[in-house]
Amino acid sequence: MNISIASVLVAGLLPVVCAGIAKAGLKNYDNHNPREWLSHLTGYRARANAAQANSFEAFPFFAAAVLFANYAQVAQSRIDLYAGVFVLARVAYIACYLSDWASLRSLAWLVGLLCVLGLFSASLGA
Repeated sequence: MNISIASVLVAGLLPVVCAGIAKAGLKNYDNHNPREWLSHLTGYRARANAAQANSFEAFPFFAAAVLFANYAQVAQSRIDLYAGVFVLARVAYIACYLSDWASLRSLAWLVGLLCVLGLFSASLGA
């Protein structure tokens, strides 16, 4: 199994998970104007919506890094390591966001960013 490709799939689904957390269990959901409805959320649901947006923002950079690393024929074990740690960092990021642990959330975000930069760096050196 190619862990890096599976990691791209998981990372691509994380925004959907966040959206589900933000919207689950609430009545009066307005499917005609969902963004306005979401703007009125509070607490962990509002943070889940913010985590969704950040997850969408982080995904393209990560996916491109994995593709470039594979294209550059970086050692698969190295790609898998960076990709796996990225996904774990993003899951931790979401958990910290939901729990309102801002400092740990920033640390998890930084770990994810460093993984992406590591993939790009490995691609340049290959």
